[in-house]
Amino acid sequence: MPRGGKREGAGRSKGSGKFGEPTKPIRLPISLVEKIEQLQQRVQEPSVEDVLDLVRATRYALPLYMDAVSAGLPTQAEDYIEGKIDLNRHLVKNPTSTFLVRVTGDSMIEAGIHSGDALIVDRSLKPDDQKIVIAVLNGELTVKRMHYEKKRLFLMPANPNYPAIAIAEGMELQVWGVVTNVIHPV
Repeated sequence: MPRGGKREGAGRSKGSGKFGEPTKPIRLPISLVEKIEQLQQRVQEPSVEDVLDLVRATRYALPLYMDAVSAGLPTQAEDYIEGKIDLNRHLVKNPTSTFLVRVTGDSMIEAGIHSGDALIVDRSLKPDDQKIVIAVLNGELTVKRMHYEKKRLFLMPANPNYPAIAIAEGMELQVWGVVTNVIHPV
């Protein structure tokens, strides 16, 4: 008698389980099994994106307090955590085209970019007028605001102590990406 393999009439008929359709076994890390079961109970039909969000949140989750912190007069403290937040999910929209770069210098201080800050830069975004970009100008890396005026391109500082840079013929300019967020240490 042969062993293993599919036997005629064995098992459930297709679509007769609790999902009403054929199923597929998958392998999961044991640490995620309980969380996926909880997700399945909360969400009628979890999508692949729901599961991926769960995996991402599990790896990078930080507590998120429900009450905002006052920058004016102190408010009563609530010891209540609303949930967890994944900073990657909120700060990085296109992970495969995003990089970080550290700032030195003060030419962009009026834009809230200070020496020592980390910039999140997305290479997939179009460097439109008024966008802050990371550019290579004549072989030197810089962060400036793009500005188009009368068909001319300028790289604008955000500090009156620095001049605007008019891009002229013969200059080598390559835009590496658009700055999407600034991480400013305290």
